[in-house]
This record gives sequence, structure tokens and C-alpha cells, in this order.
Amino acid sequence: MDSRNFQMDAQWNIIYYPDKPTGFGVLIIGDERHFVDDSKSFWTQNEGKSAIIDQMKEKGYTLFSSNLYGRNWGSGSAVELAERLYHYVIRSEILNNKIHILAEGMGALVAVKLMEKMKGCIRSVILLNPILSLKHHLEQEKEHKFFYKKLIKELVTAHQMEQTLLESTIFSMDDQINLEYGYPVKIIHVLAGGKSYNQSKLYQKIISNPEINPTFMLPEKKQQLGNIIIRFFTSHETVL
Repeated sequence: MDSRNFQMDAQWNIIYYPDKPTGFGVLIIGDERHFVDDSKSFWTQNEGKSAIIDQMKEKGYTLFSSNLYGRNWGSGSAVELAERLYHYVIRSEILNNKIHILAEGMGALVAVKLMEKMKGCIRSVILLNPILSLKHHLEQEKEHKFFYKKLIKELVTAHQMEQTLLESTIFSMDDQINLEYGYPVKIIHVLAGGKSYNQSKLYQKIISNPEINPTFMLPEKKQQLGNIIIRFFTSHETVL
């Protein structure tokens, strides 16, 4: 069996099976374009992402992912479902209980909350072009009225909060983002368009941390992503 799709809380989830499993699992948390439905997912439809899945399966990784309510923007319900999915996969598959996390864009908002909640269950984390601060992301989008209105609408739906309260809550958020929970963390940034890279002084401070060891990559080098991800994950598998 190549993959299996199933539902939890009316959300579709998918497990990708390798031919020769090593017992290590990877939770993939997608960006705002991500989806999982009854037969496919964004990561199987997108050529570049599909290549990464194939490379990781060849190395024996069991991969799993969820629709997570679509554009969830780090909502509590998305974090809770991701944690439930982890427990389901660990119970149903033969896997080491410490997983890797690979999160892209908006998915980093869920990943950072999981890092705090799931201590002892995470082996390492890769954040690909991450959005780490909802506050700074919203401040950036304020310059683009159409996108700001669209984003606010998505946030109201995701967080089930009235707009005025939502905006005041986000803009009063702490400027500190903690990525130091004892897990190895790597940020990979594909320098396309540059918008998400210029994520404020906060982001510059995070990537200047020697523990984070960011990788910056030109778009034409994207085919190297799979090897970089696999190399980082395998380097943190010596201790079971």
C-alpha cells in the first residue's frame, strides 16, 4: 500500500508508506495552499513536493499529514488535531514515538505550538520558509489592503473570533518567539520574492541564533531540498 487516506473530525489525513520502513515518522504541516482530501494532497499534486516525498520514502520514512481545517493560521483546533493525528499514527503504525516535523509557511505556527506541547515526542524540526509571528505577518499584509482583508477573513474563521477582538489580540502579542525546547531546529529559506524572508527584526534575531543554522537557497537549487531535509533528519537519529 502506497498511502492511506482517512478522516478525523471531518478532516482528511494521509499516511505515505515507504517500501522499506526504518521506523522513523515525519509529520508534514503544509502552508496556506496545503490540502488533503479523500484521494490526494497538495504534496502529491505539486511536482517539487512530490519529489521530496518520494526521496523521503526511499530513505524509509513514514510520512503523515492532515488537511488541518485548511487555512488554519495556527489555530488551537489545528494544533489539537495535529497532536491527535500523531497519537493515532503512533498507535496504528510501527514507529519510533519520537517524530520529525517538517512545516512550511503558515504551518510553522502550528509546529511551534506543538514543540511546546509535545515535549518528549519530537526528534527534530525543519521550518521551510516559515511564518513564525502572526503579528508581524499581519503587519506586513497591512500594506496590501486586498490581501489584508482576505487574511483577516481567514483568521476570523480559523480562530472563531470577532474581528476587532482578533486584531487587538494579535497586535498585542509578545514579540518573543521561542524555538528552544531542546529539539534540533533548522530553518530553510528559498529566496523567492523575498517577502517572507524580510519578516522583521524578530525574524532576523531568530535566524542569527547559531543553534538554528539557517540555510538560504536560490529558487533554481530547490531540487536539493529533499537531500538537505533527509541529511538533517538522519543526523538526529543516532539516539533512539
